[in-house]
Order: sequence, then C-alpha cells, then structure tokens
Amino acid sequence: MSERKKFKVTYSTLASPDPLLHEYFDEAVEEAKAGFGKTFPMFINGEERTAEKQFEKRSPVNLDMVMGHLQYGTEKDVNDWVAAAKAAFPAWGILPWQERVAIMRKAADLISERLFHMAAVMSLEIGKNRLEALGDVEETADLIRYNCDAIEQNDNFNRPLLSESDKHHNRSVLKPYGVWAVISPFNFPGALAGGPAGAALVAGNCVVLKPATDTPYTAWLLTECFRDAGVPAGVFNFLTGSGRVVGQTLVDHPDVDGITFTGSYDVCMNILRSFAHGRYPRPVIAEMGGKNPTIVSKKADLDKAAMGVMRSAFGLQGQKCSACSRVYVDKDVKDEFMTKLVDLTSQIKVGDPTKKENWMGPVANKGAFNDYKEFVADLREHGDIVYGGQVLEDAGNGYFVAPTIVDNLPEDHRLWKHEMFLPIVTVAGYEDLNEAMEKANDVEYGLTAGFFSEDDEEVEWWLDNIEAGVLYVNRASGATTGAWPGYQSFGGWKGSGSTGKAAGSFYYIQQYMKEQSQTVVD
Repeated sequence: MSERKKFKVTYSTLASPDPLLHEYFDEAVEEAKAGFGKTFPMFINGEERTAEKQFEKRSPVNLDMVMGHLQYGTEKDVNDWVAAAKAAFPAWGILPWQERVAIMRKAADLISERLFHMAAVMSLEIGKNRLEALGDVEETADLIRYNCDAIEQNDNFNRPLLSESDKHHNRSVLKPYGVWAVISPFNFPGALAGGPAGAALVAGNCVVLKPATDTPYTAWLLTECFRDAGVPAGVFNFLTGSGRVVGQTLVDHPDVDGITFTGSYDVCMNILRSFAHGRYPRPVIAEMGGKNPTIVSKKADLDKAAMGVMRSAFGLQGQKCSACSRVYVDKDVKDEFMTKLVDLTSQIKVGDPTKKENWMGPVANKGAFNDYKEFVADLREHGDIVYGGQVLEDAGNGYFVAPTIVDNLPEDHRLWKHEMFLPIVTVAGYEDLNEAMEKANDVEYGLTAGFFSEDDEEVEWWLDNIEAGVLYVNRASGATTGAWPGYQSFGGWKGSGSTGKAAGSFYYIQQYMKEQSQTVVD
C-alpha cells in the first residue's frame, strides 16, 4: 500500500474519483472477503477477550455471507471494561498533551493507510456504496486530526486570567473527566465511533467503545488502529453486545463519567434521563436524528434542487440522520421539479454496493426492511407513490428496496414528522415561503435543512428563520447532507442534539473536559 498513490477522499471529492481509486477498492474487497468467517474478540486493558456467547454477523448485501463471529458482552464484562478504563485514567489524564496528540495523530494516519480495507469491510457490513464508505473512513481520520489541532492551537485550553497583582497568578484550565463511554450507530461506523472516541482520548479521557450490533467488524478495525498507534493498555477498550444489556449497563454504571450517543430521539432521551440519576450531573453528548426539510423556491435552479434532494434523500439508502426526508416546493414550479427528481431517481442503480455501478445498496437489517414495507403500504394508501415503493428481489440476496418518492400525502399524516430512516422522501407544494417555513420548522427535530433559491434576499430570510443546526443553500451535491470537519460542522437543535455544539467545530472537544480555575499566590 505504501507504494500506491495516496488519496484524500472527502464527501466533496466523490463525484469524479481517480480510476486508481476504483482499482484499489476492488482489490480491497477481495482481500476483505478472504478474511471473513473469523471470530473477532473484544478488547480490554490491551488484551483480546472472548465471551461465553457469540453472534454471527451476516452482510445485508448477501445474507449467505458470514462476515465474522462477534462476542455477546455481559453486565460483568461492562464492569470489567469500566474498571480497566478507570485504572488507566490517572496516568493517561496527566500525560503531557503533546504525547497524547502524537499518539492520536498516529492513529489517524493508520486509519488513512488502511483506508481501502476498512472501507471495503464497511461497504459489505452496512451497505454503503464504495465512495461513501471511503468518505466515512477518511472522515474518521480527519475528525481525530481536527481535535488534535484544537488541542495544539489552544495549548490544551490552558489560559491566563486577570490577576489582582504581580503576586497573583490566575489561570483557567480544562481537564478530562475520566471514563467516557461511546455508544455508536450503524450508519457511520467509522466517523461516529472514531470521531467521539478520538476526541475523548486526546482530551485525556479513557474510553469504552460499544458499537452498533450491525457494525462490530468496522469497530474492531478501528480498535486495531488505536492499539497499533500505541494507545496504552486500558485507555481504549472495545466491547460488543446488545444495547439492552451492554449499552444500558454502561449508562447505569456509576463510574462512567460521560457518554457520547448517536441514535433515535426516544433512546437518547431515555439515556439523558437515566444518566441524570447518578450521584451528580454528568455530561451526555447526544445526536438524536432528524426529519430534515428542503424548501425549493420558484426562484431556484431546479436542476440543482432536484440533484441535491435526490443525493440527500437516497444516499446510504436514506439511513442518515441528515437525510432529506421532506421537500416543500413552490406550486408554480412543483411539476417541473417533480419531473426532474423522478428522472434522476430513476437512474439510480441498486445492488451490491461494492460494485462501481451501484449507488444504492441494501438497507441495514431485517427490521429496516420490514419498516420499509410497512411505511410504503401506509403511504400508498394515503398518498401517491410517484416512484419506487417496492422491494427489489432481483437486486441480490439482501435487503434491497427502491428509492421512493411520495406526493399528495395529507398534511396531518404522521410520516411528515416521523423519522423513517429509509430511502423515502415526501413532497408537497406551498403557496408562499412563510407557509413553507412554518411547515419546515413544525417538528421536534432541528438537525439539517436545505434551501434552493437564486434570490439573495430569500436566502438571508431563510438563514434567519430556519430552525436547524446545519444549513445548506443551493448545494447540488447534497441538499441536507455532506458535513466535514473544518468545513461544515455537524450538530442539531431542538430534539436533534443535547448540547447545542457541533462535531467538527471549534467548540466540540471542550465538551470532553471540565474547567478548573486556579489561583496561585507568591
């Protein structure tokens, strides 16, 4: 790999990748498949460990493909893992920040070096197309680098304060909390596991990572990167198992000092309430999904709008918390917009996402597959499915479904506000922009939003009034998707986020630290 051309893959560079990128990815897929079927351990205190029970991970791309056998962690395992992290914290927490940064930069470099292998595994594990999988892995590395930069640029957030006299020396310092649990989702198994884990680690915390049961393989590869970078024993620990047992035990554990969780609104709110029952307040950094709107003005470039909606609605099969799921279009241009959107959607190829020609893969699991069928039946009964709406049995032996566009759904229908997390987008017309804005904001979520208009005054009005944390205007590459550290931070308002701070931003890593004011008198 060292002799090969190196790539910098971001969500903005996916449109026209170098042909060599495809060649390297194809090779990586075959190499990854050759390693399938093994038993993958958990990782505690620098050592591998197995559990009494295992579970089988099959690919949603091909249900006959057994990717590996993973461990069912128990309550006792959680207790052991937390104890290991707690024991390692005193040494890691006081380690000079320069040394922590050096280790974490090495971890980021290893992730980039292993880009193609990790992306190939991810593509087969969760159904991401090759370009999105490559972007997810590289974003993981960049999130770690971004937080290393934040520590360096701010001298580990050690700052002088005003002093009463020459004899007084006042400072504000940020210090790590201790043991941090990261409970990560399936849809971004690299970035939403490695990003928060990396932030917690470089801030001086010790970490217990519990990935989604759909994506344990990718999390193990991430664990190997941290291990091989020289993260000391006990500082980073990895365990697998159910959310009901392992996840809940982490939430309930008195020695867990902070949690990062990405998932549904209901689960996140339960975690916030449960975690508050401890001896004292503890931080929860939660991203809780979205029901992301796009408004299309009659002054919009409709080609841009249709492309942006299509890419955001159906990328990763709509299984992004940032996916565009609602579109409000000025009635004067709605028919033209719909024609363009249907035409673009009809060109999407669905199938094995490791194949270059396929842009959509399968949905993540049987539960999502069944949800799709249930939602489609409901939408067909109450609205008009203008494209899609069917299971694609010919696409392969996996959970393949068609991208789906719905029109004429009644305003009071529940699916205007319910996060489906599937490749389904609902479209409605509006009479004036104020009406569209009212509908766009009338949900409990506030994660991302998109707007298309060539009128500067309309754009400024929209920016001033939309209730969401991540905004995109006239973005053909993604109406509501495409954040990247340092370029577009990612965090939600209202029921989409717990802190009001965004990942990949100036304010993120400080959430993993607590402030201490110091006065020393000569």
